[in-house]
Amino acid sequence: MRRIGLVVNPIAGMGGRVGLKGTDNKVEEARRRGAEPRSPARAREALEHLRERGTVELYTYGGAMGEEEAVAAGFSPTVVGRPDGEETTAADTREAVRGLVDAGVDLLLFVGGDGTAVDVAETLDELDADVPVLGVPGGVKVYSSVFAVTPRAAGRIAAGFDRTERREVNDIDEDAYRGGDVTTELKAVAEVPVGEEVQSSKQIGGGTVEALAAAVAADARADDATYVLGPGSTVDAVKTELGFDGSPLGVDVWRDGEVLVADAAADEILDALGDDNRIVVSPIGGQGFVFGRGNDQISPAVIRRSDVEVVASKQKLDDIGVLRVDTGDPDLDEELRGWQRVRVGKFERRLLKVV
Repeated sequence: MRRIGLVVNPIAGMGGRVGLKGTDNKVEEARRRGAEPRSPARAREALEHLRERGTVELYTYGGAMGEEEAVAAGFSPTVVGRPDGEETTAADTREAVRGLVDAGVDLLLFVGGDGTAVDVAETLDELDADVPVLGVPGGVKVYSSVFAVTPRAAGRIAAGFDRTERREVNDIDEDAYRGGDVTTELKAVAEVPVGEEVQSSKQIGGGTVEALAAAVAADARADDATYVLGPGSTVDAVKTELGFDGSPLGVDVWRDGEVLVADAAADEILDALGDDNRIVVSPIGGQGFVFGRGNDQISPAVIRRSDVEVVASKQKLDDIGVLRVDTGDPDLDEELRGWQRVRVGKFERRLLKVV
């Protein structure tokens, strides 16, 4: 029987909905803005799908770092230790990894973002432990190629993988990220289960998108809709064409020549919406995510009230092959799946499947 070790970073992802682009040193600010924990629900979702697909022995850390989620998903886990205080830290994550390795787990399933992935991988390196890892995406930054594409996929992979491969663990400086500078740094390499639903590393860079941006901006000026403009260089070019300096890694709301909200949080976007709304987003290079990576401010509530326009260069579409969504709302994800028209030029569009 396979032994699965679970560690949850309960504060990962709290900054996304409220526009903080991460929680490193920002937990109290996230709470002040009304952020709620995201990782616990995603942990339960992964565990429920793991439980449906086979019998495993589950080992975990105490309280909100795995025990509570495991019990809620129907497991009777073995608890290998507990955090020192109510507010968990990176040191707790590393201690949890040590306890799970000592328990002899066959796979270490962690819930969080790139920061959590670094803590897990670096601890395994220190222990010289060749234990495979798999991330359940729960953070704002999910650039590493050690994550499943969704929590459900993580459960499926954990239950049925038969081989592993070496993959990259990357992270970025959140303070620089908030200022618009995205530079990934390779932090570690880890063994990860092989599967189609394990995401690729995010590719930084792009191409010339001026014509595409000009066409989208022209359409925006011609109608009365409220435009929710996502992050990334492609949509940032649209913002430039509309005549303002946008938030390169944030979400801006624009209507009728005016920026209603800059670098907006989810609630601010909702408040700014009108009767006719458009979301303009571009998939992440190398991964294909349209929602759920770096743009959590565009919440399910915002998406349900808006039409979605996906824009991208032809080269980016050739590289990614498919589109992906991970909004945190499985029903909405299912509604978004299927064929999506992606604008690649002034008039030209291509069909790409959301899987």
